[in-house]
Amino acid sequence: MKLTYHTFDLQLKHTFTIAHDSRDVQPTLIVKLSDGNFSGFGEATSNPYYGITIENMISSLETVKDFVENGHYDSAEELWDKVHASLLSNSFAQCALDEAAHDFFAKKKGQKLYQTWDLSIDHNPLTNFTIGIDTVEKMVAKMRELPWPIYKIKLGTNEDLLIVQELRKNTDAVFRVDANCGWTEAQTIELAPKLKDLGVEFIEQPLPATDLEGMKEVFAKSALPVIADESCIIESDVAKCQGLFHGVNVKLTKCGGPTAAKRMLAEARSLGMKTMVGCMTESSVGISLIAHLLPLLDYVDMDGSLLIKNDPATGVTFNFGNILYAAENGSGASLKVYNA
Repeated sequence: MKLTYHTFDLQLKHTFTIAHDSRDVQPTLIVKLSDGNFSGFGEATSNPYYGITIENMISSLETVKDFVENGHYDSAEELWDKVHASLLSNSFAQCALDEAAHDFFAKKKGQKLYQTWDLSIDHNPLTNFTIGIDTVEKMVAKMRELPWPIYKIKLGTNEDLLIVQELRKNTDAVFRVDANCGWTEAQTIELAPKLKDLGVEFIEQPLPATDLEGMKEVFAKSALPVIADESCIIESDVAKCQGLFHGVNVKLTKCGGPTAAKRMLAEARSLGMKTMVGCMTESSVGISLIAHLLPLLDYVDMDGSLLIKNDPATGVTFNFGNILYAAENGSGASLKVYNA
């Protein structure tokens, strides 16, 4: 087995702004696992909010490279278990490796990834398309640029209600809103019924992750369901979200990849919570992997590859919110140019 790295600067079509970040370029790391016959690809983007850089992801992967290339493991799950202790401080690096391993072993079996997980794609949810914080005029222009059945609207400004009111004048699409920890308890409870009247389906992570008492009040009094994001990072967080959130948004990079994500989603379902997976502005490599988790989800946010101008990969495609799988086995993703 050979482990190699490919780095890219993904150019965003528009400046992407949320409550605590703004960017025009998204650096990403794509890893490749190959035995000479089959190659698996995985991805994780850098993230200053979590202290993740391309350099520290590669550095972390270098600590397990000898085992990855020369050790014994017969599945992605077995590899995850054997390297987890070494990658505990960098879940993004583990995610990229885990995605590549799942892709590799599915290709080796001659199956699509969802088939190796015994999942049916007959009732997949639609993905939303994200509208980042901007002037109302530019947010409206972004919607007109890509008509879509569901929009996720990033909020966390002093004019959040006005923004949603103005956007509603321009589309009949379902809205979801994401405050990225930018609201208070009182704000959330006050805004929720007004947002519900404007066709908002749910609120994602309204309060800072540390405000547990505030979330108890929001959970009890909000007119809309609330979905955890920053409050649900790793597996042990799922149970903590019960009674605070109506559902969880699992990010593969934050939890260490699909191996851990599948366990988190199963636990959330067992606790009666809604399930969602979100992306981190990945290319078609990371986005294609998410597509195979769709049968386990109530909601999905996998628009990363739609937000970039220079996707270095091919994979799943989209038709008005519907996800179309690639013909290839595994995740279906391939790099357009790489050194084989």
